[in-house]
Amino acid sequence: MKLNLRLSTNGKLTVLKYLVAALLVMIIGSIIILSQGNSPAEAFKALGVGAFGSVSAIGTTIRWATPSIITGISAVIAFKSGIWNVGIEGQMYFGAFVSAVVGYQLLMPRGVHIVVCLLVAGLSGMIFSFIPAILKLLLDVNELISTLMLNYAALLFTEYLTFKYMGFDASELADAIATPDMQPTARLSVLLPRTSATTAIFIAIGIAILVHLLYKYTVKGYELKMVGENLKFSKFGGVNYKSTFLTIFLLSGFIAGMCGGTEMMGTFGKFRPGFATNLGWDGVMIASIAKNNPIAVIFISFIWGALKSGSFHMERVTETNRLVISVLQALFVLLVAIDYEALYKWFCDQKQLRMLRKQESGVQ
Repeated sequence: MKLNLRLSTNGKLTVLKYLVAALLVMIIGSIIILSQGNSPAEAFKALGVGAFGSVSAIGTTIRWATPSIITGISAVIAFKSGIWNVGIEGQMYFGAFVSAVVGYQLLMPRGVHIVVCLLVAGLSGMIFSFIPAILKLLLDVNELISTLMLNYAALLFTEYLTFKYMGFDASELADAIATPDMQPTARLSVLLPRTSATTAIFIAIGIAILVHLLYKYTVKGYELKMVGENLKFSKFGGVNYKSTFLTIFLLSGFIAGMCGGTEMMGTFGKFRPGFATNLGWDGVMIASIAKNNPIAVIFISFIWGALKSGSFHMERVTETNRLVISVLQALFVLLVAIDYEALYKWFCDQKQLRMLRKQESGVQ
């Protein structure tokens, strides 16, 4: 009974922290918008209309929520085990490129073609994630640095591959560099007519649920989580650290690669260098807000998608720059990440220390 009460209290405190963070973000956002000479009420109204005001707006929200869920789950797998894989965007680029090539080169039945494109996308991301994993295991290279640097390598290398092997001349404009259109059999179905929302959203939700079940009900999931929570205990408990570390990295890379595949098979239909607008970093921030909870990632990703969808409409109909929303998103992550309990305890300790010093000085 006490345990349930404690969990309930912790849950209420978490919800309260999110509400306070959201309120502070809205206040700060209003101040920023006012400083630009614009109306916060008009900006926030336009934000809501752009996110949920029409079928097209809802479709755009779903479109942006989809990659946010998948990259968020990729980050959860790594962070939950204490591994800093911030190379999700690079792994996504490789998955996207290979998926686009397979999508236009091979002729297959629709169902088979979609599955094959998803698998090769995941495997490509997994292979690329193998590089920082091996660097960490064999040479003890910090994975935060290696994955961060490999993002740039992936972006430039996939651009080179597209530029080199797709028959484009060096004089072509950068926007013209792209792979040919994928076969119709490799494309995912449109979810809402005349919108960019596709059935990729079901793939994203399915991945999140499977990862949730993996961690909650399987021995392997317990081992993956234990490595992050207590490395020394996991070693004494018989967990093969090197094998588990490699599994975590490869699984995270596989899901990141699948995100690239769904982007090609859904919205884009071809690989174009620079297609991802910080989707990997969105996943990192969403995983941080969700406290590495796969189910929470789903709900937060829809909010994230709504903010992104609404920000485009807000910029069109008001004079407020949509980058204001990006700033507020980052600020929200920062406010949620603060350990308020530890901060409160520190202030109490400082207050008590000052009182003790006063008492000591009074006695003297």
